Amino acid sequence: MSRLKFIGFVFKVLLPLGLGIAGSVILERVIEENLFLHSWMKISTIPWLLGLLCSLGVIGSRRIRSWLKARDEKLKAEIQVGMVEERRRFLRRLDHEMKNPLTAIRAGLANMAESSRQETRSEALDSVNVQVLRLSNLVSDLRKLADLETRQLECISVDVAALLEETLTAAQDLPDASQRQITLTVPQAPWPLSHIAGDWDLLSLAVYNLLDNAVKFTESDDMIEVRAFEDGSSVEIEVAETGQGIPQEDLPHVFEELYRGENARVVPGSGLGLALVRAIVERHNGQVSVRSRAGQGTVFTIRLPVGDVTGLQQQVTDL
Repeated sequence: MSRLKFIGFVFKVLLPLGLGIAGSVILERVIEENLFLHSWMKISTIPWLLGLLCSLGVIGSRRIRSWLKARDEKLKAEIQVGMVEERRRFLRRLDHEMKNPLTAIRAGLANMAESSRQETRSEALDSVNVQVLRLSNLVSDLRKLADLETRQLECISVDVAALLEETLTAAQDLPDASQRQITLTVPQAPWPLSHIAGDWDLLSLAVYNLLDNAVKFTESDDMIEVRAFEDGSSVEIEVAETGQGIPQEDLPHVFEELYRGENARVVPGSGLGLALVRAIVERHNGQVSVRSRAGQGTVFTIRLPVGDVTGLQQQVTDL
């Protein structure tokens, strides 16, 4: 407490309290021989004390309100600073992701303009096409991520087993997927998985992105397992692989937009796949997590609540 606040506290609280008690004691001694006045003094002390307590309560409530207001303002300021820093970090990553393909495109166009050899021009054109496709995928994923914030979920009752089978079939067309051992495990006994409420296309996209990620970060003959099981009021979907694993320092950031970890910088991608997974799962009131061991592999887990379509639609409307 500063000196000025302490002085103010003394004059506002301690001094009136001390004067009131001292005055009460003096008056009581002066008139203690008069029974009537003595009794009246005892009774009149009650409202005085009640008034004092009310005054202290008012002062205390003002201090509490002031403290709560200051705390709220501090929290809002911290959140705003965090949002600004996150936006700056996103823009820096976006600049980096776009700078490399644009540089390659300029170089390819320069080679095409300077070279008269058809072979060189064809190679430059192929390079330009690759980078244009990379930029196109980046813009497409950014648009998907932005649309998720406002898109109305097409809620239906989702058979998780059927969704995983369909998504796994689609993932077989991924580059190098045929060189991986991909398996699906879904319990059937003593009863099948409960259905969940959600948007089939978005949930399929989330699982597909995890499979795409698993294929990219594994080698030939590595194993990829897709597993689903029910845990109380939730259904959990795991995509596990025996790849190189994720460094511990990168794990807290893998779901951030455009984040490229140490192992990911040499692998083609927009850096938005896992951010899309997180956004989709959170729109369904679920959670996504990751655990990994260097040199052994990685497991991504999606946890979605079991519930009816009406309940999720109501929650989406409330948002």
